[in-house]
Amino acid sequence: MPEPVPNQRRGAPGDYFAAERTFLAWIRTGVALMGFGFVVARFGLFLQELRMIQVNVPVRTYGLSLWFGTALIALGVLINVASAIHHVHVVDQLNRGATAFERPSRTAIVVAAVLALLGLAMAVYLITLQSTR
Repeated sequence: MPEPVPNQRRGAPGDYFAAERTFLAWIRTGVALMGFGFVVARFGLFLQELRMIQVNVPVRTYGLSLWFGTALIALGVLINVASAIHHVHVVDQLNRGATAFERPSRTAIVVAAVLALLGLAMAVYLITLQSTR
């Protein structure tokens, strides 16, 4: 990281602490998505096992839960990597004396859009699953 230019104001300690809290919140979000993805992926397996216990119920596949769960896990990993990169850039800007950030958080916008699409896809899947019964 480049050293700050002399006579240039560095970020206040509170700015660094705020950046650290934001970074840790992104890490928690990524870990939560990975955990939820694991639950979604394993839910299909649980339903298959439950159906095998019952005698006269036809066995159905729940393969899309594996794909949705894997997508959520991958999104959690991407969030953790992107948040680490973003945190390094924010600290670098604070070290150079930047006081205002010119752009919104692209990471937050991308995560919101991807989660909205995944949620919509899961809702459509659940509705079509229910209508085939």
